[in-house]
Amino acid sequence: MPSLLYLVKQLELAVRARLDEVVRGHGITALQYTSLTVLERHDGLSAAQLARDSFVTAQSMADMVRALESRGLIRRERNPASRRELLIHLTGDGRALIAAVATPVRELENRMIAKLTADQAAELRQSLITAWQSLV
Repeated sequence: MPSLLYLVKQLELAVRARLDEVVRGHGITALQYTSLTVLERHDGLSAAQLARDSFVTAQSMADMVRALESRGLIRRERNPASRRELLIHLTGDGRALIAAVATPVRELENRMIAKLTADQAAELRQSLITAWQSLV
C-alpha cells in the first residue's frame, strides 16, 4: 500500500493539473489563482507572507506579483507603518476573476469528493487540517 505522503502528493498533483485546466481560460495558472484567493481572504499582505501562504518561493512570488500586477489583478502600496514594505492588494478585476471561476472550482472540489459521503468529506477536511497543523 502506498504511503500517505505519496498519496497526498498524488492528490496535490491531480488537483493542480485540474485547477490549471479550470483557470487557464482566464489567463492565469493554478498558483496564481491560489495567490489571488489568499489575498481574497487576507488582503494587504507582504510579498514574503503571500509567498508563504501560497506555497511558493520568494523568487517565484516576485515573478508572480509582476505578472498579476501587469494584468491589473493586484496592486502594491507602501505600508503606512513601514514605508520600506510594499503590501499587495486584490483589485476589483482580481475579485471579478475569482468570482468568474468560483463555480468551476466548486465543481472540481465536488468531483474530488463525489464518491465520499457527506460525513466522510467532513472527516477528510478535518483530518487534512489536523495533519497540516501537526507540521506547521
